[in-house]
Order: sequence, then C-alpha cells, then structure tokens
Amino acid sequence: MTSAKQTSVTAKFRKMHESGCFVLPNPWDIGTTIYLENLGFEALATTSAGFAFSRGKRDGGVPRDEMLAHIREIVEATSLPVNADFLAGYADEPEGVAANVRLCIA
Repeated sequence: MTSAKQTSVTAKFRKMHESGCFVLPNPWDIGTTIYLENLGFEALATTSAGFAFSRGKRDGGVPRDEMLAHIREIVEATSLPVNADFLAGYADEPEGVAANVRLCIA
C-alpha cells in the first residue's frame, strides 16, 4: 500500500468512528473482500479464525508470516480501510508486539 493510500484510508476509518455505528464485515479471502466492497460496505476487517479455518487450521494456528501475507492480500484487494485481526501481535513482550505491528502496517 502506498503511503498516500494508507493516510487516506486511515483518515476515513477514524472519521467513521466519530458518530453513529457501522458494520465491519470480515472477508477471509480476496473473493469475499471484493464481494463485500461491491455490496457497499465502507470498511472491512480481517478474521483470524475465518482465515485459519479456510486453511484447515485452528484459530491462532496460522504462523505470523502467513498471516502477514494474508492481511497484505486483503488490503491490496480493496480500496477500503481494513482493520486487521493480528491476534496478540505474535509476541509476548511489548517490544516484540511493536516490531510485528510495524511489519503488519508496512
């Protein structure tokens, strides 16, 4: 994602939180991402369980790098803001979580 796109979708997502409610559907692959965007949703969120189950794994059973690749696929498939279910940041210590979150938003 380009820096300009990231700034734009971040601003849009923040604005959505200022008043009222909205539905945040969870696509588990590129096809459902495109489908949900075409239905008119204004933002999406990844689903760790949905992605894991689509791979025959338990929730929490997807390795970090595979989850990062999945999140990247979803983000690249849509122009909408995407909130990522990145579990507990794939680390126990705050520094590790911070490093992994930086990888996720890069």
